[in-house]
Order: sequence, then structure tokens, then C-alpha cells
Amino acid sequence: MGSALIRGLVRSRKIEAEMISVFDVDSVKLQSLEKELGIRSVKALKDAVSPDTSMLVLAVKPQIIGEAARAVADKVHDRLVAISIAAGVPTSFILSCLDKPARVIRAMPNAAAMIGRSATALCKAGAADEADLEMALDLFRSVGAAVALEEKMMNVVTALSSSGLAYLFIIMEALTDAAVRMGMDRPTARELTVQTVLGAATMAEGSVPFSELKDRITSPGGTTMAALHVIERAGLRGILMDAIEAATRRGEELAEQK
Repeated sequence: MGSALIRGLVRSRKIEAEMISVFDVDSVKLQSLEKELGIRSVKALKDAVSPDTSMLVLAVKPQIIGEAARAVADKVHDRLVAISIAAGVPTSFILSCLDKPARVIRAMPNAAAMIGRSATALCKAGAADEADLEMALDLFRSVGAAVALEEKMMNVVTALSSSGLAYLFIIMEALTDAAVRMGMDRPTARELTVQTVLGAATMAEGSVPFSELKDRITSPGGTTMAALHVIERAGLRGILMDAIEAATRRGEELAEQK
């Protein structure tokens, strides 16, 4: 995710590559990024923060976010905005690790950031103000769409847009398998499935209600209605709603462990 953000920033030219300092425990990956993008690598996380640093992105796993935050705590100054993308970790925990008043932003991007199509939600905490939040939103818009929400909604975001990619992959796999079952070769079925999902997403990018889009392609007594009848009888809507609820509850449980 960190690499995706760096590539997005460099590609968008929001920040010059040589102004970006990066640390990674994987020195090979770090050297590769330095060579590819022209960023500046550092030998320790604390070396990425200077008195002139305006933004620090802690792109680490939830298990080590505390260690990472504490490693830079003494370098954090009142002009720096610290951004965490650790899933399920509340801002209260980040602030406790920094052990001082700080400008903190919590972000929840998804894996599609790697192709510049992330859906990211952000919230502010501590001393962070609206300008800090807008700066963070601008950063994540370099890798897709970004919205601001209250922190109490972040576990729902994780369940919807982060985990949601996995739900869609299962649906896509099932559609492909169904076409193969009916006699279509798998490569063709996969290509048609992917293009259908891309087309649906593009059609839905506006403000037209999903129900209206569905009605536009559903003829009375036709094939689509026959399929929708099966889908409704099987309770697909309820299954997906239950999945979002289960993922949200699990996120809440993980947050309570911090």
C-alpha cells in the first residue's frame, strides 16, 4: 500500500519524488523504489521525519503500528500530520503511542490502490483540523476516490470497501463457473464476466439509483427477471448484508484489543 501511494503521488506530481523520504525493513524493495521513482531512502524510520516534514504516512500492518508510532514519537512536531492506514486501529491508540498532542489522520484504503482505483475513507483526530484532513484526502485521491467520515464508521468502511473486493471476486468467480457449467470455455467466460462488472461499475458511477439501473435492463417476463427471481428467492441481498455486519463486528472486536 505504501508503494502504491508513493507511485500515485509521483504520477500525479502532487509532490516531487526527491521530497519523499521512505523507510522499509525490506532493503531490496526500498532500493528498487529509490531507483524506479527517484525517492530518497532512509536507514531508519525516525530518519524519515525532519523539522520540515509536513506529512508522515505509517503504512504498516496493524500488529506493528504501535512500534512504528513509538519509534517516531520524539520526532513528531506540531506542524506534522501523521497518517495511519493500519486496519482496525483507532486513532486513540495512535495518539497514545505518540504520547503527545498530535495531528492524526486515520485512513482505510483498499487493495485497488495498486491500480489507482482505491476507495478510501479518512477521519481526523487529536489536533488535526479540516485543512489537515483535506491534505490527506488530496493524497489518497492520487490513488482513487477518497471520502471523509466520522471514525465510528471506519469499521463499516473496512467491511464494505476493503473486504468488499473479496466478496466481488467470489461473485465474479461464481458467474464464470456458471457460464462454464452451461458450456462456455473458461477464458471467454472470465473475459465476459470482468467486462460485465466493469461496465456495471461505470454505469453506476453517476447518481442514478441502483434499482433504476436494474430496471432499465429488466424486461417483463424476460431472462433477467427469471434470474432475479432465483436471486431473490435464495436471499442474496440478506447474505451480503449479513456479511457486511459480520465483518464490521469483527473489526470492532479487533479494535477493542488495542
